[in-house]
Amino acid sequence: MTDGGPTSQRLHTPGDGGASEPTDGPGRPVAPPVDRVARFNAGNMVRSLLPLVVICLLVVAWTTFRQSGDEGVRTVDPATTIQLASARAGYEVLAPAGLPGDYLVTSARTDAGNAGEGDPVTLEIGYLTPSSEYAGFVVSDDPSAGAVVAVVGGARDEGVVEIAGQQWRRVTTEREEAALVREDGGLTVAVTGTASDEELETIAAAVEPYSG
Repeated sequence: MTDGGPTSQRLHTPGDGGASEPTDGPGRPVAPPVDRVARFNAGNMVRSLLPLVVICLLVVAWTTFRQSGDEGVRTVDPATTIQLASARAGYEVLAPAGLPGDYLVTSARTDAGNAGEGDPVTLEIGYLTPSSEYAGFVVSDDPSAGAVVAVVGGARDEGVVEIAGQQWRRVTTEREEAALVREDGGLTVAVTGTASDEELETIAAAVEPYSG
């Protein structure tokens, strides 16, 4: 005769061969997809993206380093500008010629495009020197031209120096930049900038009449 009590249910216990469900706390089963979502939090996202951010920063740093030298300098060919100035000017235009290749021409401009017959003409050429400094050349028959006034206006005389057989006046401009100046009649020729005296003298020594 069997017990008259309620029929007992067999509980699965560890080690009895029955399967048990994963739990997250007492008696609460956790579905595997939910578990994966819970683990994909902000901290894990940051750790996952960190290597990519580091790689991007390295690429940017390398690109900046590669462009920090002369490769990032925009150069121009001054030939057309000099030719235009020579065609319109009422004087023999002078310009540096035969400079070493590490003197890079970065700008060339003239107001000759708007000049009529007999009007003054100014030619300016800018250089990046071997020491990565700026040097500017200007020739003009207009004493009131901005490029001329910027050099000789208020300049302090520092003596006379002979360069390639020509007498140049050494001055310090109001901007405290060194300059070499030649004045002949109404013509002003000047070399100035932040470049060293030696580099400015190299440009001055290369100044000659434009031959086309």
